[in-house]
Amino acid sequence: MFVEQISIFIENKEGRLAEVTAILRDANVNIRALSLADTTDFGVLRLIVNNSEKAEKVLKKEGFTVGKTQVMAVEVKDEPGGLNGILDPLCENEVNVEYMYAFANPQCKNAIMIFRFDDHDKALKIFAQKNIKVISNQEICNL
Repeated sequence: MFVEQISIFIENKEGRLAEVTAILRDANVNIRALSLADTTDFGVLRLIVNNSEKAEKVLKKEGFTVGKTQVMAVEVKDEPGGLNGILDPLCENEVNVEYMYAFANPQCKNAIMIFRFDDHDKALKIFAQKNIKVISNQEICNL
């Protein structure tokens, strides 16, 4: 029940982000979710796309360093405290959230969040016990 995320290392300078998105646009790769973390010299752009294989191929061809990571897409109730419905059981069971970001999904009444945990297997068990929906890679690609 994992989603494939691609991470692109980019220089922290004007136009580099637009260059990445133009490469993906020209390859007809749709960005579904993204997160950008930066330092003084470089940034890490994390993306969920509709075709990670194609995205990796075209970006590497253009000289970008690209990595793949398994993350989890989780449905979160779109109401006050919805995120705590996910975070509280994880905290109670000592599962750490390494990072998270939102996923754009106008087709769903609830939010979708992308998570990277220190223990994905434990998180999956907790979600199963709490009837929290984890969304598959195929479902994400079809949205």
